[in-house]
Amino acid sequence: MPNLSQWVAGARPRTLPLSIAPVIAGSATAYAGGSFKVVPAVLALVLSVALQIGVNFANDYSDGIRGTDADRVGPMRLVGSGVARPGLVKRAAFGCFGLAGILGLVLLVLSWQWWLIPAGIASILAAWFYTGGKHPYGYLGLGEVFVFVFFGLVAVCGTTVVQLGRIDLATLLVAIAVGLLAVAVLVVNNLRDIPGDRVAGKRTLATRIGAPATRVLFTGLAVGAAVAYVITAAVAGWWALLALVGIGYLVPQLVTVLRGAVGRDLIPALKAAGLACLISSIGLAVGLIIGAAIG
Repeated sequence: MPNLSQWVAGARPRTLPLSIAPVIAGSATAYAGGSFKVVPAVLALVLSVALQIGVNFANDYSDGIRGTDADRVGPMRLVGSGVARPGLVKRAAFGCFGLAGILGLVLLVLSWQWWLIPAGIASILAAWFYTGGKHPYGYLGLGEVFVFVFFGLVAVCGTTVVQLGRIDLATLLVAIAVGLLAVAVLVVNNLRDIPGDRVAGKRTLATRIGAPATRVLFTGLAVGAAVAYVITAAVAGWWALLALVGIGYLVPQLVTVLRGAVGRDLIPALKAAGLACLISSIGLAVGLIIGAAIG
């Protein structure tokens, strides 16, 4: 039985900025639209974090039973390391998904946005089948597409709509920016894991296109997010450019990646990408609040 510190490590807390950032960003655009609501925002935050932890446990379980985690460079995995029985980790994953589902239903009751039910179901299915099931899409090079959709478009727009009741252009642009930065985290993670994933037969996008192209893709995602935030500023007010602080924070690691860092040398880039997503969302929120205050 894992102890508390091992459960915390298995939950991979360093990935949580990816679940926090879209809620901050979506709440910021709701505020700019004139309808920030504390209770739905908090519920959306807890839901997003629960879903993220559930994804992490599900990946731990599925990769562990497949042997993909037998030789990892990254953080400790519960099943792969033998610390926890697979069934226990699987139950933890579904417990998190269950909590996310309950909170989602509460949000739907509060907002009356019942059309979000399919999005919620799809989010949980996507979380499980990333590495779960007979044909996990994470092993087919499709992980980046689903991360962009669910950590960007669905998470940001869903957070906004349960508060504001609609999705405007600024929200869509911000969702694109957050989604691109979330994809950047997965891309640099998979860049680091190319050698082990090839041995294990895990055909991620990085193993398919190779390390050089993956390094360029990582940089392109950051540039794309910056462009999306600049366009957002043109739509929602130039104070939104404070979101670019997060991109600036990532720049030194973009240089490191482009220079050919491998293995553990990519861990700082992985951490920076996650924090850049969070910092950008905070910068956007501060900018939109300032813009509303002086506008």
